Amino acid sequence: MILRALAMLGLLATAQGAAAQEVVNFGTGAVLRGLDKLDAKVEDFTLETGGVAVLGLIEIALGECRYPVGNPSGNAYAYLTIREAGVAEPVFRGWMIAASPALNPLDHPRYDVWVLRCTTS
Repeated sequence: MILRALAMLGLLATAQGAAAQEVVNFGTGAVLRGLDKLDAKVEDFTLETGGVAVLGLIEIALGECRYPVGNPSGNAYAYLTIREAGVAEPVFRGWMIAASPALNPLDHPRYDVWVLRCTTS
C-alpha cells in the first residue's frame, strides 16, 4: 500500500513537472476582471506588461503574463501587484491563475480581481 502511494506521488510529480514546462510563452499583456463588491460593478480591462490600472481605491500592476504553448486563450498565469490607496505594503503580490482563481486570490473586503487570459501581439 505504501509503495502504491509513493508510485502515485511520483507520477503526479512527473505530470506536474511536464505541465509546468509547457507554460513558456509570454503574452504582451493580460485581460483582467475586477469586481467592486460594494457597488456590484464588474469591469474588464486590458493591461500591457508593466502597465497599471485603477479600480476604485486599488491600483493593479501587471508584471508579466504566461500561457500554455499553442493555446494563448488557454490558462493564463499573471504576476500582479495590487496596492490600496493609503497603504504602504501591497495588499497582493504574486501569481494569479485563470483556471484556478481560488488558488491564490486577492483577499480584500471590497474588491476581487481575476485573470481571464493573456494578450498576444
